[in-house]
Amino acid sequence: MKSPTALDDTAAQFDSDAGSLTMATTIVCAIACGLSVANIYYAQPLLDAMSRDFAIAPATIGLVITVTQVGYAVGLIFIVPLGDLIAPRRLVVGQTALSAVALAIVGTARTESVLFAGMITVGLLAVVVQVLVVFAANLAAPCKRGQTVGTITSGVVVGILASRFTSGLLADLGGWRSVYLTSAALSAALALILFSVLPRSTAVSNANSYLGTLRSIPKLFVHDPVLRVRGALALLIFATFSTLWTALVLPLSTKPFGFSHTEIGAFGLAGVAGALAASGAGRLADRGLEHWTTGIALALLLSSWALIAMLPVSIPALIGGVILLDLAVQAVHVTNQSIIFSAYPQARSRLVGGYMAFYSAGSALGAIASTTAFAYTGWRGVSGLGAFFSATALIVWACARHDASLRNSRSYSH
Repeated sequence: MKSPTALDDTAAQFDSDAGSLTMATTIVCAIACGLSVANIYYAQPLLDAMSRDFAIAPATIGLVITVTQVGYAVGLIFIVPLGDLIAPRRLVVGQTALSAVALAIVGTARTESVLFAGMITVGLLAVVVQVLVVFAANLAAPCKRGQTVGTITSGVVVGILASRFTSGLLADLGGWRSVYLTSAALSAALALILFSVLPRSTAVSNANSYLGTLRSIPKLFVHDPVLRVRGALALLIFATFSTLWTALVLPLSTKPFGFSHTEIGAFGLAGVAGALAASGAGRLADRGLEHWTTGIALALLLSSWALIAMLPVSIPALIGGVILLDLAVQAVHVTNQSIIFSAYPQARSRLVGGYMAFYSAGSALGAIASTTAFAYTGWRGVSGLGAFFSATALIVWACARHDASLRNSRSYSH
């Protein structure tokens, strides 16, 4: 593997396509990312219906979520880095078309084994989101790269937040299978659209073999302290995000609220406003303000838990906290990606694969810790946990104030 210095020396080669991305194509990429990432979250409000349909014990049906996340994690490690080796357009279109097949298999599954096989494949192929984000970053003009990443990442977050509501609504209208069959049809259409609108890119690296590319991922993070800090922040902000969205169903589905799955999913729509508002973080990163953008967003993230903790008393306060939390998480996530995409242009795919591994670890940590906290201490414990993750992230940021100077010394900006 080349050293980080050697990688920097060849960076210009991988910006040869920069500036060829139009706003229309950016919007198509954002929509594609939202639809693709939703595939791994549709099942969350459908587990009870799946359990009845396949006669799977309630204690076991949670494996549907687990195998999907396992597939996603495997895809981050083994598929996303391929974007540095082969034409990303081909990878994106191929994954999207295969996703349509996997979703159709889930929607028509008649046995438990077919269901699980379909779900793990859905998760595996959903990493097309990360391939698309990197592809767009490669094609964006350097002065607009952060803005582009912000726009597309907004599509990702909207897809995550809207997926629960959408799946609940479709399931109420046509059963849980209609969710996956509808998504299969959308994915098939999306593959054709992406094939038509995505520009061809020649920015791929042949310097490493596939195995060499995989081995280079941890080395990049070991060599660069900025990448380590941004990875740690990703773990903590998504632990916070997962703490809220995993545990929220528990108090809202019981007395005194007794909300349905569709009603609970509607809370995700409140978060969409915050997610869209945070897309401006990319523009601030383009102006060299990523350090302070991160700090302000993390302070807002910590503050959001004061509102979220009021759930037993005030639903409006909860909604305000949800908007604030999603805005803050999105702002930090966009800023993180803007920084790592500027670090090593020819290694963006493997970098995003490594970065998203921190994301997955944080999501898993938040899911496990929040349900445990709720079981023992109720919603106050969940709120305390979310505040703890947020405060820890703020401390990491404060202790890494050399982040900005390191970035400048490495000529991250263009």
